Amino acid sequence: MVSRVIPVDPFDLVIFGGTGDLARRKILPGLYRRFEAGQMTADSRIIGAARGDLTEDAFRALVAESIAEFVPKARQDKAVIGAFLQRLHYIAIDAKGDGGWAQLKEVQRDGVVKAFYFSVAPALFGDIAERLKSHGIAGRDARVVVEKPFGRDLASARALNETLRQHFKEDQIYRIDHYLGKETVQNLMAVRFANILFEPLWKAEYIDHVQITVAETVGVEGRGAYYDTSGAMRDMVQNHLMQLLCLIAMEPPYHFDPDAVRDEKLKVIRALDPVGPDAIVRGQYLAGGGQGGYLDDSENPDSRTESYIALKAHISNWRWKGTPFYLRTGKRLRARASEIAVTFKEPPHSIFDDAEGWRENVLVIRLQPNEGMNLMMMIKEPGPGGMRLMQVPLDMSFADALGADHEEVPDAYERLIMDVIRGNQTLFMRGDEVEAAWAWADPIIAGWETRADRPQAYDAGSSGPEDALMLLHRDGRRWREIR
Repeated sequence: MVSRVIPVDPFDLVIFGGTGDLARRKILPGLYRRFEAGQMTADSRIIGAARGDLTEDAFRALVAESIAEFVPKARQDKAVIGAFLQRLHYIAIDAKGDGGWAQLKEVQRDGVVKAFYFSVAPALFGDIAERLKSHGIAGRDARVVVEKPFGRDLASARALNETLRQHFKEDQIYRIDHYLGKETVQNLMAVRFANILFEPLWKAEYIDHVQITVAETVGVEGRGAYYDTSGAMRDMVQNHLMQLLCLIAMEPPYHFDPDAVRDEKLKVIRALDPVGPDAIVRGQYLAGGGQGGYLDDSENPDSRTESYIALKAHISNWRWKGTPFYLRTGKRLRARASEIAVTFKEPPHSIFDDAEGWRENVLVIRLQPNEGMNLMMMIKEPGPGGMRLMQVPLDMSFADALGADHEEVPDAYERLIMDVIRGNQTLFMRGDEVEAAWAWADPIIAGWETRADRPQAYDAGSSGPEDALMLLHRDGRRWREIR
């Protein structure tokens, strides 16, 4: 099975922060992969913009190094890399001053898609937006891409949105969450809305509970100063896990249209119940495995920032009333894994009264690693000796299902940047969606800050704090094993 690659329209993409870590690791290697796949026209251009006074050749050399480090060797073709590097240009820009803006204005072209990627700290968004407008660089047809964090609370999110809207319309703003670009995340909508199999069962009447897990084996890794102003709730739950929750719980949109999809996600966020302290567990990893604990990494010996959080959420609408959604995420855990597990209820009556081995049906959507889906089904265990039941997976990993000749699954950034060029906002967050998520998260954060709660310590390489297990055990359930 060979995927069909459709070239996008010619474009000029300006990457502010073009020499930064995100550009080097994700954005520029992703653009090379799209070029190598034939999705980028020969007259498209990528313009790096940063404070450093680099020559164009020096910038191209930096990008060549990034491709060598972050693109699989099988995708590195010397001739293709050389052609891609010719698409690259560089302008030294002062985000807070006047340097470089006249030069950027001078190289602008008519008749191509114009996109501006703000791969910089949010504090610079306003400065860059204002100068793009005041220098006549970005018109009504321009598109701007902004990275998270989209604020650190409701007030700052509103202020950030207002800053952007002073210079751009909402349909020009692309708030990027790379989780939404993952192939399996998008497949959530296909599984639900392109198959009659699941949708009639996709409600509280048939689903016992849903688990959403994003586990990491790494710690804060030198980001302690930043992470101490964020924590797992702000860094992961309010955005990444919230988006996964919305895609699982949303009603069918009337059409696969950007605003139709985002309208339904917004309804889910607004239907979330407040979360009390008894439904939250926060944790902080200890030293282990030859690495320091969170307090060592944060450089704050009295930090109360959580590196782990688990919580139980409820959605008060007709579809989901009474079905709990358990969310957890943490650093320095046993394994790196991101998955959604939808556990169905028991049959209303079992004809196999004496059968052993019964377990629930579970649909597991794996986001990473080994993207794919498993549907856990009950069958009779082969052999004589009575009716013994066993659970087996109906397994669909993308690598196996799509075949060895299928193109490597694109990185999330590749897909999302191409969607920006196409003008498709379906997989990007809208301003009111961001603000609604903060309106739900703020009281949760304020609660533990008011109580001066300390996160519970947990061993590095474990599955998290012991009390996180009790969060489900109290309900007669258990977490799926992280592995």
